Amino acid sequence: MSSKPIRWGIIGPGRIAELLVPDFVHVPNAKVVAVASRTKQRAEDFATRHAIAKSYGSYEAIIADPDVDVLYVATPNRQHRKIAIEAVRGGKALLVEKSFATTVAGAREMIDAARANGRFVMEAMWTRFQPIIVKMRELIASGAIGEVRAVQADLGVDRPYNPNDRLFDPHQGGGAMLDLGVYLVSFAQMVLGTPRAVVAQGSLWPTGVDAESGLLLDHGEGRRSVLFMTLRNATPGQARVFGSKGFIDVLPRFHHPTKMVLHRTGAAPEPISLPPLGGGYAHELIEVTECLLAGRTESAIMPLADTLAVQTIMNDALEQLGVVPTEEP
Repeated sequence: MSSKPIRWGIIGPGRIAELLVPDFVHVPNAKVVAVASRTKQRAEDFATRHAIAKSYGSYEAIIADPDVDVLYVATPNRQHRKIAIEAVRGGKALLVEKSFATTVAGAREMIDAARANGRFVMEAMWTRFQPIIVKMRELIASGAIGEVRAVQADLGVDRPYNPNDRLFDPHQGGGAMLDLGVYLVSFAQMVLGTPRAVVAQGSLWPTGVDAESGLLLDHGEGRRSVLFMTLRNATPGQARVFGSKGFIDVLPRFHHPTKMVLHRTGAAPEPISLPPLGGGYAHELIEVTECLLAGRTESAIMPLADTLAVQTIMNDALEQLGVVPTEEP
């Protein structure tokens, strides 16, 4: 394994990037060296706040920087496809915020470009790297709750309707599915695998993006996931995994949890607490950094096949709701 430090760049210095960058203090062999925005002043302000050496007023400039090894892409999801393809062709590895893309075709293009250019790409699904979720998967694999039969999860926030906000704007990849549903679908797919059928019902905002929906995923042999997402009201944000010999409660909010309770049939509940490093983003940053140091082009924990499967499930559901997302040309 190489000991060369991995040099990171940030594309899209918005709210999530503000939260993520401080977690680099917990990531060995990694350093943020550059940031880019479509607005030079915004990039400069971000660089000043986080003591980053270089700032760029275009994405093309940071992609062309030979001193950047990997880019964290935190722009609106509708922009991911275009940026990712240009970046991997420019020799950069990528950590791409969820949702990975807005269409299945876009996600497939990104993955094909990464493989054709031999570049590491991973979706920034931080949930899979949280210590509680890692422990949950270990318990499931050990047979702690027997055969897994079902997943039940919800995620909702109260967002007053504003057609100019990105959450309600189809041109910015808005809607509950791509913003919240990606966590639910990824969790269900992680536990039970890719479903063979998807049924979705919900409602739309006047702008045409989805406001809320319920999903029933058929994983075969009677196994199922029941998922609910909404931008209309807050929900607990809890997930449950049911097995033939018990169940696991992942306590709110399940997409970045610190606690769960293991319920074995005939035994007292077993609370388990495992706090994350920093704000919780460090774990996915460590994964990418270690993969790059080891020369890998894909993560075994968040493989691209899973990302494509999740994108396909979401877009299938959106089509049933009457929503047809598009990518930035």
